[in-house]
Amino acid sequence: MQVSPPERRARTVGFLLPSLFGNSSDPGNTPSTSQELRFDIFLSLITRTRKTVRGSADDIGWLQHVAGLPPVEDGTKRFMELLDNISTGLFSNHGPLYFVNTKTFFSKMGLACHIAKIHSEASVEKNAREIKDYIEEIYWGANKRVLLLGHSKGGVDAAAALSLYWSALKDKVAGLVLAQSPYGGSPIASDILREGQLGDYVNLRKIMEFLICKVLKGDLQALEDLTYERRKEFLGKHPLPPELPVVSFHTEASIAPGVLASFSHVAHAELPVVSPLADGQPAKLPVVIPLAATMAACAQLLQIRYREKSDGLVTRRDAEVPGSVVVRPDRKLDHAWMVYSSLSDSPGEADASEVCEALLMLLVEISQKHRHKISMKEE
Repeated sequence: MQVSPPERRARTVGFLLPSLFGNSSDPGNTPSTSQELRFDIFLSLITRTRKTVRGSADDIGWLQHVAGLPPVEDGTKRFMELLDNISTGLFSNHGPLYFVNTKTFFSKMGLACHIAKIHSEASVEKNAREIKDYIEEIYWGANKRVLLLGHSKGGVDAAAALSLYWSALKDKVAGLVLAQSPYGGSPIASDILREGQLGDYVNLRKIMEFLICKVLKGDLQALEDLTYERRKEFLGKHPLPPELPVVSFHTEASIAPGVLASFSHVAHAELPVVSPLADGQPAKLPVVIPLAATMAACAQLLQIRYREKSDGLVTRRDAEVPGSVVVRPDRKLDHAWMVYSSLSDSPGEADASEVCEALLMLLVEISQKHRHKISMKEE
């Protein structure tokens, strides 16, 4: 996979501006030098304007245009069949951090389930090493192959672990699910960190930075590895092994007016027992923030600027891994839905834990078919 290096012209020219304005009255400047500097300013303005207007338009969905990569397979229908067979209500009392309850439920079924305690703000390669160690520890403890499910950057980290350490992990891993993961990169990350934007787009960048850092409590450093430039560089050197069974799951956030004004339930706050009539148990109050509204706002920005469907952080096209089985549900779900339960969730709809269960069941089927094909070839 050949990826062109980023253009450096604008950055180089940018250093000339202070010296130009600082020395504009210097009689030592020759006419030719002044003309060259003015020409450089003109070229810089053109380059910066194009970079501002285009943004990530040329990068979104870039993996779909790389020659030689395998096509994806649509597994949405089979996923919906599996989801329909899961009894609604198994996780009806789950808390906001659904992964904890998912682990408990799988453990009761006799399945070993572990949550990798990695730091999301760390680099992809650092987390990849930690995930590799987790996989080996789990495998040697249970003597069973491991299924991986990664959400958002966790999916990118898990994929990196398998790309970098496949020779050590190929007999220990049965497959990978990437849920709402910016495998190809994120326009949000690229637009926030891109230098040289002009005019109103500077304000747009500030809005995105506020939503990510202040409202969602995200880390700009963690976004750096999710820019298109970084993802192209990494995947050009470390693509996923073609024999690995992979499921890609991505969604689209609703941008309806009602969602833009909604709040999401993200935690409980326990209050100390102060009343003599209390039963000895601390009172619990729900903690709500405009999470769904923030995701809807980001999705609306991406829709207006790029005409791309997204979950608020990841476009649908960037979440599809080449050669994977792709699940594209019609239900409107934002990026945060997989992590936090919403106060407005319908009891008749599958919750995040049930979706995870169906995704893993689909991955098991794909892995079994894959192993069957290998055994047939060997015979």
